[in-house]
Amino acid sequence: MNSLYEKLKTGDFLKELHLTEGRNTGFKKILDALEANGSPRPEFETDEDRSYFITRLFIHEKFLEGINEELKRSQKGAEKEPKKGVERKKAILAILTENPMITQTQLMEKMELTRKQVQKDMKELQEEGALVREGTNRSGRWVVKD
Repeated sequence: MNSLYEKLKTGDFLKELHLTEGRNTGFKKILDALEANGSPRPEFETDEDRSYFITRLFIHEKFLEGINEELKRSQKGAEKEPKKGVERKKAILAILTENPMITQTQLMEKMELTRKQVQKDMKELQEEGALVREGTNRSGRWVVKD
């Protein structure tokens, strides 16, 4: 857990970030860097015998705001995630029931799908007998069967 190897790796890590001059040294440099970027001051802990040493570095407030913004963006993306399988086919049928003259391109844009996804689903719906095309490709309409 707190092996000598791990302690040396931590020292190497801080050294690579130019936060220390050597292994487990350079506290002034660390404090100056944290202060310069507005980070909270770290906490240092040891016992009377100085048999161990713990440092707590706290996350900068702006970093947390960035994480929250990223989380909001990823949640928005999840809300827009395309429906899959049966749900997507049901959604296509609902749209075609409302607007039987809609084109595949318009359907593709409305559902945020690729042309291939729309064509595949509509072909499957036709093969299943749930969807029929009446008229020509240009002036026809979609008929949803019950």
